[in-house]
This record gives sequence, C-alpha cells and structure tokens, in this order.
Amino acid sequence: MQQVKVVLVDVNPKMVAAWREVFEDHPEVSVVQGSMLDQKVSAWVSPTNAKGEMAGGLDGVIKRHFGPKIQTRVQSDIARLYKGSMPVGSATCVETGTTVPRFLISTPSMSATSEDISDTLNVALTCSAAFQMVQMQNAKEPGSIASVALPGLGTGTGRTPVEICADLMWTAYNLFLNNNFTSFAEMRAALEDELGSLGNNLAPGGTKAAKPAPAVIAHVTGNAPVGHVAKGPVIPPKAAPAAPKPKALDDFDDHE
Repeated sequence: MQQVKVVLVDVNPKMVAAWREVFEDHPEVSVVQGSMLDQKVSAWVSPTNAKGEMAGGLDGVIKRHFGPKIQTRVQSDIARLYKGSMPVGSATCVETGTTVPRFLISTPSMSATSEDISDTLNVALTCSAAFQMVQMQNAKEPGSIASVALPGLGTGTGRTPVEICADLMWTAYNLFLNNNFTSFAEMRAALEDELGSLGNNLAPGGTKAAKPAPAVIAHVTGNAPVGHVAKGPVIPPKAAPAAPKPKALDDFDDHE
C-alpha cells in the first residue's frame, strides 16, 4: 500500500471533516470533498450489496456513468468467485473499459440492499477488503493500480455515523501500511488480531459482522477528549483482578 496513492472523497462535508481530523497524521492521504466521478485515479471503490445490484447510492451513480455493462461485469465476477453472493470482507475488481479509472473495485458493506450496520465492524471489513483487492490486483499485474479513491463507507443506507466510519477506515488503512496479505482470509485474520478480543465478533464466512459492545469506539464511550475524534476502535482495558477477601480470624490455624 505504500506505493499506492489513496484518495478519500465524498460529497458530504461532515464525512470530509471527520476524515481530515482522523487522518491528520497521514498527510500522504488526500481528502477531497466532491464527486467520485471527478477522481483521476487507477481505481474507484464502490460499496455494494452481496449480489452486486447497482441500483442506488454511489453504485447507481457509477452505473449511470459507465452504463449497464459495468453491473454485468461485476455480477459475472461475483458469480465466478462467490457463487453469486459476495460476503462482507471480500471484493471484486473489474475493468471499466476506460483508461481513467481502469478498474472498479466493488465490496459489500452489507448483505441486503438496505441494512443498518451502524453498530457493526462492517466498515472496517469493507475498507480492508478494498485495500486487499488493490494488493491482489497489483500482485497479478504490478503497478496496475497506482492510485485508488474510496468514499465514506456505510454512511448512507448503512446509517454509520461519519465519525465511526472515519475511525474504522483509519484502522483499515493502518493495517495495510506495512502489511502484504495474500488472501481475504489472511486479511480478516490480521484485522481480528488488530482488534484484539473484538475479533470474536467477526464471524468468518458470515455476511454481517456481529454487534460489538458499545464501548469499542472511544468517542462513544467518552474515552476521547472532548472535540477529538478517536483514531480507530479502542479496546477497553482489562479489569484489574479483584483483591482477595480477608479470611475470618477463626479460619486461621497456628501454621498460617
């Protein structure tokens, strides 16, 4: 990922503001308020559903831009790779028929057309899957994806607050800064390890991440300073072991 330029783009100014705060320590990441259609990059990322039905949202905008053939290509890849239903935490990469962008990466943030994923870790899985697809395409054809543009994930019909979306995308980005994974399964395992005990909430083979405890996001728990967006999910610290209860005097014998 160090050789790939990352652009975060969205028409929602609140999403853009959340990214700018969370990614302030990553000046190499471009944050843009605007349309995906204006991004001159190698690949666009579009959140989709399990069957690649590009009916609305950014998917619908991209389908109108390229024409219905782009949905046919995405669904053909889903049929070939996933038997018609693509799970959260995976992706496809198809050629658009144009030079810029050359590729469209489709990755589901939910299994249905409309689903509330606001209290799941789906955004982290979706973003990680997009980066994993970039790595896999570049492994197959070195340098073919030099830059990639991603929108806010799960913030529309997925109802994920922009602050949480930014946190989880930050987590995914940092996972790939110094890692090279060979498969989606390896990527998922690394994400589970990164999230510690929360990994138990990411059911392998499922299409939706289980609901984590509300305390996993720092700005939800109030652990972050007021006015500061937490960078990534925060794992609650382990509770200190309980102090042993004193024994009653009549429980002691002469040898204690």
